[in-house]
Amino acid sequence: MYSIDYRKRAVEYKQEGHTFKELKETFLISSETYYRWVQEYENGFPKPKTPRERSRKIDKQRLRQAVEEKPDAYLSELAELFDCTFQAVAKMLKTMKITLKKRPSPTQKNLNPNDKNI
Repeated sequence: MYSIDYRKRAVEYKQEGHTFKELKETFLISSETYYRWVQEYENGFPKPKTPRERSRKIDKQRLRQAVEEKPDAYLSELAELFDCTFQAVAKMLKTMKITLKKRPSPTQKNLNPNDKNI
């Protein structure tokens, strides 16, 4: 995306009497781009859009607090709090980088074949 100053200068450069070939070599833009910029120039160039945070059903702060208060809660229990599906809660937890409680997996001891107490 080109800055507004750059676009203004390109339009003014062409209006000073330069050819499209000179415009293309100097500003590296096509004639279609130039004509679009002329329309924007006449209308005062729109302000650049600022990114907005999407409104979400699950509030991140409330979810973090709910997990801290009850770390052993099932996803379905958390989903009831926020009136949504457990998949939505799981996705939000993943984006917040909150993972499941790590429990050691059951392991089998290396037993001697002669051991009778299995």
